[in-house]
Amino acid sequence: MTAQTILPANSASSGSYQVANSLRFDKPSDSYLEKTFSSAGSTRKFTFSTWLKGHDTAVHGSTYFFVGNINGSTNIDAIGITNTGIQISINSANSGSLNSTALFKDMSAWYHFVIGVDTTQGTASNRVKVYINGVQVTDWDTETYPDENYDFTGINSTEVHNVSYANSEHNGYLAETVFIDGTQLDQTSFGEFDSDSGIWKPIDVSGLTFGQNGFYLEYKGVSTGQNSNGLGADTSGNGHHFASSGLAAIDQSTDTCTNNFATLNPLFPAGGTLTFSEGNTSISAPNDGNWKTTLSTISSQNGKWYMEFKSGGNYVMAGVCDFNVTSRGIDGDNFATKTTISAYGYGYYNGDGSVRYEGGTEISNYGATYGDGDIIGIALDCDNDKLYFSKNGVFQNSGDPTSGSTGTGAVSLNSTAGRSWGFAFSIYQTNNRFANFGSPSFAISSGNADQNGFGNFEYAPPAGYLSLNTKNLAAVLG
Repeated sequence: MTAQTILPANSASSGSYQVANSLRFDKPSDSYLEKTFSSAGSTRKFTFSTWLKGHDTAVHGSTYFFVGNINGSTNIDAIGITNTGIQISINSANSGSLNSTALFKDMSAWYHFVIGVDTTQGTASNRVKVYINGVQVTDWDTETYPDENYDFTGINSTEVHNVSYANSEHNGYLAETVFIDGTQLDQTSFGEFDSDSGIWKPIDVSGLTFGQNGFYLEYKGVSTGQNSNGLGADTSGNGHHFASSGLAAIDQSTDTCTNNFATLNPLFPAGGTLTFSEGNTSISAPNDGNWKTTLSTISSQNGKWYMEFKSGGNYVMAGVCDFNVTSRGIDGDNFATKTTISAYGYGYYNGDGSVRYEGGTEISNYGATYGDGDIIGIALDCDNDKLYFSKNGVFQNSGDPTSGSTGTGAVSLNSTAGRSWGFAFSIYQTNNRFANFGSPSFAISSGNADQNGFGNFEYAPPAGYLSLNTKNLAAVLG
């Protein structure tokens, strides 16, 4: 599979089919869904489809997003991604597998997987078909298909089934998870190419024939129970609700394949090792004497953007950075050393309330110090090259983010042409810190959306400031 077939993050128009929710899985929390069917369905014909985002396989190794266990043994029927590529394992030690070295490195993108199975086919390669973002995978590195009329002993059996496998959990988001019992379907049953952008996008699947053990997980529920209001509720009409483990109501997310929110980028931990969790919205670092920096997955040259950062202890820098790495570069190692800020970064330091920027320049006494549990708001005005920080809802330095070009209480950004600003964070110690771009992984006591109705924040975004997601980007950029 070539890189050209991996399409960018979806930002479908408001008139298209919209996906409201996803579910955020977290490998460190050992989170997964589980279901045992009362009777076996078709063990020769079935289809599995899901949208996924944020699988950090480089750090966490294998991530299996659908598994049929086999009598509790180490053999499984599994569909997933490993740190070496795509992997479809069929009773993994015995009956074949498909493996591709195609990697999925874009942590900002949603990917769509469809796996259609029909072992009654005479042609071996027709027995298992895999489609990613609307394109069939045909160039497998390892290609061993099940025998004709092979009966799967895991998937669609009376063994335990997992969405996000209990031993190799998905570390990210799943949306529109569908299982079809008794039919091998292709990608056109679940998605289509947008006629204007050419981007692969979801379609309404509620009218499909799901079959005896078929299910449709829209992740609409918020309870942890195995019922119609649960996180693993089946909305196909079959009532095959999944039990949840390691998940909570806060793991229901509005970051979906039709409105993609920014997260932290695990491919950019500069200055040392960072641990990413909670769908790449939480970071922690070892106490090794080094500052470590990461960036948001999305930046912009235009518009006004708001996000919140929940502090977790000492030694924190929260701010913005120029993402135009081609012409400027990002000195991530130096973004947050207290005296040497990157020439293209601006950070609010929790230790003394200063703002450090442009290679070590400092605005002393800009604001209050902050610590464990405090929520720092960052209001980024790309249109006027201004930056504002708040602590627990109060903008520092008497800042007024709505003051436009006047920039009352603002930090003035270097307005060199071509800069694309995004959010950046540096930390020094192990305490977890949480970034909320509008789909929080920590509890919000109030709940405030932006003026377009997107996002969930502890404090109201200033007028005109938006959560950083693809729908808002499309509105700003036209």
